Amino acid sequence: MGMRSSGRGWGCGCLGCGGGTLLVLALLGGLAWFLVIQPARAFLANWQTPTTQTQSGPAQGGQTQGGGTVTPPAPTGNVNGALTKADVQKFVRVRRDVRQAMGSSFTGVQQVWTDIQNGQNPNLFQMMTVLREVGGSVGAARQAQEAALNRENMSAERYAAVRASVNRALGVPSIDFSQAAQSLQNGQLPDLNRDVQTGTAQERALVQPFQRELTDTVALGLLGL
Repeated sequence: MGMRSSGRGWGCGCLGCGGGTLLVLALLGGLAWFLVIQPARAFLANWQTPTTQTQSGPAQGGQTQGGGTVTPPAPTGNVNGALTKADVQKFVRVRRDVRQAMGSSFTGVQQVWTDIQNGQNPNLFQMMTVLREVGGSVGAARQAQEAALNRENMSAERYAAVRASVNRALGVPSIDFSQAAQSLQNGQLPDLNRDVQTGTAQERALVQPFQRELTDTVALGLLGL
């Protein structure tokens, strides 16, 4: 006699007919952890790196004396005030330090940014690829940023406002993978829409002398830098 079919398809067996579905969901959950949640957490852990250790010396800005830590100065005044020439000059100098600290990891970020500039919305896979590639480099970049902000006597809040103004002047979208990673860690789907806002005539005029350099480093904004 030939073998009779048991009539059970995939998902039936010792686990019952719903067992296969549960197994698939468990596998998907495991993939989500290793491919999405874990890289997001690792990136945020590096992005929120401890402040840079300093050598002993006189205190300046947010720097403490005697081998303490370097932190950006506290915000003062209206951090969302109109862009100034001094703001742009400080921003350019900070960006130079951050770009250097990123090293070769900047290449992958730049490629995703090129795709965005060509009209593509970044997807979750691209985002996670970038977060894995930058690895510990984002921690070094954050330390370089904090040290540069302290040197320039510029608060992190003002820097973020200036970055938004620079992006508007350059006509580029403000997409922040660090905020998206935080959303993923909180169990929320990130917003990766490429909304573009138009800069004012004053913003465009102030940015114009540094337009080429700022365009070359604008991809750092994807990492919240």
